[in-house]
Amino acid sequence: MNRDRIFNYYVGVIGVFGLASLIFATINTDYSVITPSVGFLIVVALFATSRLTLSLPHSKSYLSFADTMIFFAFVYFGGELAILLATLEVSISCIYLKYEGYPLRKLAIPFNISSTAFSTAITYLVWRSLPVLGIGGDYSQSSDLITTLGILAVVQFLALSGFAAIFYAIKNDSSVWQMWRKVCFSSSMTQVAGAGLAGIAYKLISYGDLLTLSVSLVIFGIGYINYRQLIHNINESIDQAEQAEREKTEIARAKAEEVQEHAKQLTSLLEKEEEITRDLRQSQRDLKYAAFHDSLTDLPNRAYLVERLNLLLQLGPEVASRYYVLFLDLSRFKNINDSLGHTVGDEVLRVVALRLRRCLRDEDTIARLGGDEFAIILNDLSSLNEAKSFAFRIYDQLTQPFVIQGNKIFSDLHIGIAPFDHEQVKPEDILRDADIAMHNAKDRNISVAVFDKEIRAQYLQHIKLEGDLRYAIEREEMTMHYQPLVALKDGGLIGFEALLRWHHSDLGFVSPGVFIPISEDSGIIIPITKWILNETCVQMAKWRRINDEFEDLSVSVNISGRHLADRSLIEDVTNALSASGLPAKCLKLEITESTAMENAERTIQTLNDLSDLGVKLSIDDFGTGYSSLSYLHRLPFDTLKIDRSFVMNVGEGGEDSGILQTIVSLTKNLKKEVVAEGIETEKQLSLLRDLGCDYGQGYLFSKPLPSNDMETLLYKRKTWLPAGYEERGSFSDDVVEAPSQLA
Repeated sequence: MNRDRIFNYYVGVIGVFGLASLIFATINTDYSVITPSVGFLIVVALFATSRLTLSLPHSKSYLSFADTMIFFAFVYFGGELAILLATLEVSISCIYLKYEGYPLRKLAIPFNISSTAFSTAITYLVWRSLPVLGIGGDYSQSSDLITTLGILAVVQFLALSGFAAIFYAIKNDSSVWQMWRKVCFSSSMTQVAGAGLAGIAYKLISYGDLLTLSVSLVIFGIGYINYRQLIHNINESIDQAEQAEREKTEIARAKAEEVQEHAKQLTSLLEKEEEITRDLRQSQRDLKYAAFHDSLTDLPNRAYLVERLNLLLQLGPEVASRYYVLFLDLSRFKNINDSLGHTVGDEVLRVVALRLRRCLRDEDTIARLGGDEFAIILNDLSSLNEAKSFAFRIYDQLTQPFVIQGNKIFSDLHIGIAPFDHEQVKPEDILRDADIAMHNAKDRNISVAVFDKEIRAQYLQHIKLEGDLRYAIEREEMTMHYQPLVALKDGGLIGFEALLRWHHSDLGFVSPGVFIPISEDSGIIIPITKWILNETCVQMAKWRRINDEFEDLSVSVNISGRHLADRSLIEDVTNALSASGLPAKCLKLEITESTAMENAERTIQTLNDLSDLGVKLSIDDFGTGYSSLSYLHRLPFDTLKIDRSFVMNVGEGGEDSGILQTIVSLTKNLKKEVVAEGIETEKQLSLLRDLGCDYGQGYLFSKPLPSNDMETLLYKRKTWLPAGYEERGSFSDDVVEAPSQLA
């Protein structure tokens, strides 16, 4: 049987005996002795004596008068009434403790009531047995009264404390004796004080007059109050003395700990000094190593490489001529970081470093310059061809796929080779030449390139153009040209394609094929495109006001992949439309097929956002890239532009027109409009019209013209179809007078 069940049984047994005792007392009590005045006195006494307690100085024990009325009832009214009063008194005390928030254990209240009733019944049995034993009986005799009350106090204490000790012993899984000593023994003073006070009360009530009783109560009250104050003062003095002693002890302890700590510090000072010296030596070695090595790949770094190159330059051209510097750059490494995370990217760099060590000799020097760039010094080679052989071996090793964290990764590589030259006077010179050769390999899309002075001139020209391109708009060197978009059915003008031109202050006209790739690589294309959007929107808003028939004209602006990937494009388009007042439907954005497919999911999201603005979208140079039909039908474009190469390859008799026919049919099935670029002959025009092509542009209609020249043609209402061409259109040669606000 477990402890909880024994506890419940014990409480139940005490409850049964307590209830039986209470029933017995209720039946056998002589209620005639309880007059209203006596009843009132009993109630007042029960409430008053249950609150009268005196704590003993510096002790957990206390003196209580709660049992006074119980013992008084034994000698004055009879034992049956004493059982009822005891039960009533403990009930009042429990209710008071519960009201005050005192934490009571489970079943504590019913157990206290039952055990009090039962223990008082046991005391009652002893009280009834006293006359038989020849003890007491004549309470007028002080000896009999004291003897009787003493025996009753002892029995009441033993019975009540015994029940309580068993209760706590079962509850706390402890021995009865330990719990009696710990919890119950100190309560003995309650029964002793109650019995003593009951004896005094009995004598006063039985043999004293009203005056004596009143004086006694006053004296008792004054003594009780004075004693409580005395006890409070004694406890407060003891607490203050103890607090002072604790503070004194704490100060002494703190000083002792301080002395001990100081002694420990002195003891360990020499050990720490020696340890610091060792750490400093190790730190110097680590700093020296870290200063010349890359922490990720453990390869030598740029500083080490520069020191090595400087030494070779100091040895002179005869020694340096047998050395070659290779500059390596991993292609698409940024995509690895962006798509798979920097952890995978770092692991790729570590694998690259390991492969480089394996495919080169011990005497060669490998260094990581930073990011995905590495440099190698090939030692003591006989010729440039041998350096190329090493470069191609490196290329073959590093372009093998990487398997990292379950990902199969492919990476391309570009290598530049620079031999030592007498013009190179600093390590940075040879590194610059190798870097130029590497960029040349990247521009030409080849694996290995060797530096020469012509490449350097081209590179420096590239750098100059990039620098000048950043200020071309501020210097007003940029202009916009416009090429008409014509309806092939009737020759009607539907809009323009805006084309950027750069007239360099020193170099003159710079081909878009030269500066557009530079602007895309450097990111300058974004501010340039922003300027183009503002210029073309303002210009088109102006032209639409020339005549009512020009209200539906639109302007097409080319958007680079770099700008398409930048979320600022949405804001740039919105601002341009807002500033110019041009309706969104009059602006068409052209994205090349290869750009659209580079990151199809992201492109679809961006194009949907642009389409929500109301602007039109066009796929440019269609047929030159690798479109996925699963993505193509999801792109929200309005127009598909056929690349000029397909138009120019068509023969005079319509040969090689199958691709054109396929593209036009595909576009019609997608319910989109189709535009053909590069129309230069009437044969091409006729073929495209027969195939059902909607619109076209090309030199047959007009070459790109500056805005002023194109505006002049708009006022003249030029006929865009060739002279004498059938169904040439309805435009006349009448000149429209320019409104004053547009002149």
